[in-house]
Amino acid sequence: MMHRILAIGLAVMVLTSSAVAAESAVTPVPFTAVKIDEGFWSARMETNRTVTVPYCFKKCEETGRISNFTKAGKGEGKFEGIYFNDSDLYKVIEGAAYSLQIHPDPELEKYVDGVIEQIASAQWDDGYLYTFYSLPHDNETRYHQPEKRWTREWEMHETYCAGHFFEAAVAYSQATGKKRILEVALRLADHMDRVFGPGKQYDTPGHEEAEIGLIKLYRATGNEKYLKLAEFFLDQRGNSEHRKLYGEFCQDTIPIAQQSEAFGHAVRAGYLYTGMADLSAILGRPDFRAALGRIWEDVSAQKMYLTGGIGSSASGEAFGKDYELPNKSAYNETCAAIANALWNHRMYLMEGDGRYIDILERVIYNGFLSGVSMTGDRFFYPNPLASDAGYQRSEWFGCSCCPVNVVRFIPSILGYIYGVRDDSVFVNLYVAGSAAIKTKSQTVWLTQTTDYPWNGRVELTVEPQTQAEFSLYLRIPGWAQNRPVPSDLYRYMDSPAPEIGLVVNGKKVALKIEKGFAVIRRDWREGDQVVLELPLPVRRVLAHEKVAEDEGRVALERGPVVFCLEGVDNGGAEGFDAFLLNDEAELKTEFRKDLLNGVQVITGQAQTLHRTKDGVVESKPRAFTAIPYYAWAHRGPSAMAVWLPRTKET
Repeated sequence: MMHRILAIGLAVMVLTSSAVAAESAVTPVPFTAVKIDEGFWSARMETNRTVTVPYCFKKCEETGRISNFTKAGKGEGKFEGIYFNDSDLYKVIEGAAYSLQIHPDPELEKYVDGVIEQIASAQWDDGYLYTFYSLPHDNETRYHQPEKRWTREWEMHETYCAGHFFEAAVAYSQATGKKRILEVALRLADHMDRVFGPGKQYDTPGHEEAEIGLIKLYRATGNEKYLKLAEFFLDQRGNSEHRKLYGEFCQDTIPIAQQSEAFGHAVRAGYLYTGMADLSAILGRPDFRAALGRIWEDVSAQKMYLTGGIGSSASGEAFGKDYELPNKSAYNETCAAIANALWNHRMYLMEGDGRYIDILERVIYNGFLSGVSMTGDRFFYPNPLASDAGYQRSEWFGCSCCPVNVVRFIPSILGYIYGVRDDSVFVNLYVAGSAAIKTKSQTVWLTQTTDYPWNGRVELTVEPQTQAEFSLYLRIPGWAQNRPVPSDLYRYMDSPAPEIGLVVNGKKVALKIEKGFAVIRRDWREGDQVVLELPLPVRRVLAHEKVAEDEGRVALERGPVVFCLEGVDNGGAEGFDAFLLNDEAELKTEFRKDLLNGVQVITGQAQTLHRTKDGVVESKPRAFTAIPYYAWAHRGPSAMAVWLPRTKET
């Protein structure tokens, strides 16, 4: 049997997997048990490992993010940067941990071990860790004294930084087997547990994240006090009995169990919902589950872009009103796309429904992936769906939460590919590679061969440890079922896609779909072959009539990939408002290996419009080329548009 070496990785995750197994409808197969082969994601993960990880560590060195810990450990020097900069370093460590699992690198591991020692040196005797309050400052000093710690949680991000440290500690200890960083994290968590809680300090994080990290610590250690502290933070949000509320920006207006819509800062909201889902999976909490269901319906039906991006307003980096989804001014922070992906993955684990993976997939191929260049060293903070010439990715930001979030998210995708429930195996994402999947009774080795998302053919080899009857669940994406998103926010205007094909050992099998998954239950034996054919025609997409900016416009997608037009491919146009894509225009597609590291393109015949002196709108034929949205802004300043006029009146 192949890839037996992957079973070793399972040993690292025994506690985590067993803890989660009793909590959720589906248990994630840990990233330590998954290996990817050459393909779409292997190239991006290799760039992340070889370019983005060292690049972000270098930026952390240059901007004082690392030296702040060194100075705090020595008790001398002044703080540099923004008060929450500690979190950026923690996220890079988490990304490095995932990358080390994919590709062992003794030099990188040695470097990270050294950074961890610098972090450990800055920890206070009581476990507190936050360099902003550990060092003096050159600038305004109102809140820069050590005695101010934990007194302005609504704005100072102490628990936010702690949460990211907890996530990094769990990831690094799992990837390397080293416990040093986890020991430091547990000391900090124990300190927080002494500060916050019933009868102690009543507060909740201003920027949600600690909840996620604390639950990861619980799953890694089994210590329930971390779970209880996470629950305390969640129950305090919107609860004014012992504290003053922070307001809408922080989702702190009414108790979260009573909330029904998404509002405020989109990243904070996404992290909040992720923590709620994590806790609900463990403790039940039907009140949280009901609230999450209402909020998810609100976002998926009224507040999400076709790319999976969320947070349309630059004012407060926040959710807009219902159906307020502008294109050129769309904010769509990269971190918010990541938060949306995390939340939807947790919803899937809790309910076992493929519609959540539909959104996760839409995010990873579109709304998130546009946030990092193919070279791995340039980044978007906002991700608009239309732009005039001039919008380009940046080397770094003063607030660089997005680049370092990219570092950890790309390799973490390994942990989203598969799931398990009892003896059933779930294939959520189609990525070339293999996995050692530990079910209730045995290990199943699963191998995928595919060129997804460019090709919809997926070949799977199933190798159970022992011949046995169990179910294999293959996600049938919403886009393959004529549904771009799991709501009526977007719809296809053209005819249904061709029939999906499913073959087992050379014999066609009828599709039996449950919650978005094709279920194959049979007696499996070593070497069984499954072939899934997902047709990939070009589809025209229309938005809900209440999305004012998309009225009379159409978008193009193929499979999970959303496309856009860029001026560099289309006559150097400065904009596309005078561009008309008729409903009858024939659309063709081809793969261009020499373009943008190899991409599928859509070509066709459109029209350009101009108004005569008499006010008559005339049109002229014009060939066009569309590229994947994630690939725009790689060839110099150029106009871009996802939504194109389809009528002269637009």
